[in-house]
Amino acid sequence: MTRPRLALFVLEALPNARAVRRFVTDHAADIAFVGLSNAERPSSGGLVGQVRRHLARSGPAILPYLGVNFGVPDLLSPLSGLTRRLAGAKNAASATPLRSLCRSLGVPTLTVDDVNGEEVAAFFARHTPDAIVTFHFDQILSGATLALAPLGGVNVHPGLLPRHRGPVPTIHALAEPDLAFGVTVHRLAVTIDAGAILAQEAVTLPADTTATRASVILHEHGRMLLDGVLAQLAAGTLPPGETVPTLPYCPFPDRTLLADLRRRGRKLTDVRDLGEALALSARA
Repeated sequence: MTRPRLALFVLEALPNARAVRRFVTDHAADIAFVGLSNAERPSSGGLVGQVRRHLARSGPAILPYLGVNFGVPDLLSPLSGLTRRLAGAKNAASATPLRSLCRSLGVPTLTVDDVNGEEVAAFFARHTPDAIVTFHFDQILSGATLALAPLGGVNVHPGLLPRHRGPVPTIHALAEPDLAFGVTVHRLAVTIDAGAILAQEAVTLPADTTATRASVILHEHGRMLLDGVLAQLAAGTLPPGETVPTLPYCPFPDRTLLADLRRRGRKLTDVRDLGEALALSARA
């Protein structure tokens, strides 16, 4: 059984960091390269432009969520070597930022400003992956980019597709009258989160689970589902998947949705999540 070589595309942040670090450690021999999304890329408006857009849509209530999920891990990542030594984690894979982990494993990386640009195409030509995996990635792959991988691609989505398509499914799951958490592995398609479903698992979480904590847990469940899908792909037994109706896209929440969550005592993030963000690159 020949295992396919993978092009892995990631935006490393609190929700996926530990799960994707474990995935890379387990599959290093199969990974052709890792594309690390530049969250502050000029085409997205840079850091200032993105914060302005979030404030315009969601208001200041979104800022703690953004800070815990993205800001704190990003700011502390350069200090990870020192913090791992102080905490005794040393070279633990789950505490090592992805770029450093890939370097130690001999996996090529590139910073991705445009996943459909010439630099990424050149990496495909140089490293010849068979398939694409996206794991908490914030850019849309074009049909031409998907065609660069002979076996196509799959995505890990921390939601129960076709519900909650979009970048923050756990926030929208938290907004449901009855909590509806789960994870889906699906085929990549040009339309966001609309490819055929290959594996799916509903996950019961405590009522006080934050959207942040749910996303962390679901990405770990997704890593295990992904392992099964890739094993089928290697064996040539991966089915076409279940095609389902495309439901409405769920973007970052607006002020009304956030106000409704507050009224019901449902939280995007909390102090426990902040502690996990602070320790992300310090302990295994």
